[in-house]
Amino acid sequence: MSKTLRLSEKWFHRGLWLVAFLFAWFLTGLGSTIVGDLPQVEQTRSLEDFMDPQRTPVLKESIKTAERSAEEAQAELQQVQLKLQTARADNRAARETFDNWLATRSVTQRSEQDDEVLLRTRELDGLRQAERAAFSAVERQQQAALDARQAQERAQAELRTLQNEARGAFVEAQRAQELRVFGYRLALTLPLLVLAGYLFKKHRKGSSWPFVWGFIFFALFAFFVELVPYLPSYGGYVRYIVGIVLTVIGGRYAIQALQRYLERQKLAEAQPAQTRQREMDYDQAQARMTKNVCPGCERTVDMKDGKTDFCPHCGLCLFDHCGHCSTRKNAFARYCFSCGASAKEPVGEPAKVAAGLPPQEPEGAAAA
Repeated sequence: MSKTLRLSEKWFHRGLWLVAFLFAWFLTGLGSTIVGDLPQVEQTRSLEDFMDPQRTPVLKESIKTAERSAEEAQAELQQVQLKLQTARADNRAARETFDNWLATRSVTQRSEQDDEVLLRTRELDGLRQAERAAFSAVERQQQAALDARQAQERAQAELRTLQNEARGAFVEAQRAQELRVFGYRLALTLPLLVLAGYLFKKHRKGSSWPFVWGFIFFALFAFFVELVPYLPSYGGYVRYIVGIVLTVIGGRYAIQALQRYLERQKLAEAQPAQTRQREMDYDQAQARMTKNVCPGCERTVDMKDGKTDFCPHCGLCLFDHCGHCSTRKNAFARYCFSCGASAKEPVGEPAKVAAGLPPQEPEGAAAA
């Protein structure tokens, strides 16, 4: 059909389609923002909301206290371990010195050094006791750290038990919330889709068609892109059922549209050829003629043989002769392409003879 439009008209149509897409784009952006903000109308609930309101805070506080105790015990354990290492090093060094001194004394056999032997022995005993005390401190801190870790683990285990008990109710509440949000989205997008269907049926060819088509694109995007991904699955049953319902509705509409179209074609083909030709849209008829399709019945006709003047299927006149120059021309053309005469001029005698029509008899001969 674009071949029959004026050049300016083509560009105007393209500009209007651009308006339709821009209108749809802005509406889609607004709709996406609204649909995205719909979950905010519902209060966000967490798993903790379904747990024991008295026991949960106590367990959390116990876990924090145990964590702090474990950290403090670990820090103190590092300190006493360092002290134990120091005590062991001092004891080892003193014992090595004492052993060396004893070896020297055993060689010299000096009895006046017996008191010093006792003194050094008491010093070694003191270092050994200090090492033992440091080791005891390490054991106490290890026990304290172990007690803190075990207390933390017990509290965490009890908290996990409460979480597992509350998870079922939390999942149910979350699913109910998702269904409510989906209901909000459906309540918003379904009327848009219904309105888009009404506009498509009644106003898609009106003077404001760019806005109509823009709204249709927006409604389709809002329903099939903004809504369908949020359909509850339930193992795929819901989505398959919705797909079946939409397919049945769309298929039913297509079947009814085809039946109505065939009925209209039958009624149109039952009318006289001149009436159909007079009521036919000029641009549509020219577009079909360029595609070798009959403008009346829309069946394929060989129009390039130069002989076919009438549709062999419905009898519609496709080519006639100019009333001024008798040139064979498109029957739907408004002017002759050869001489420029209007197609409304009466067909003269030369044209009738060229078209194979009988010449008009004189009035007197007709009366006789």
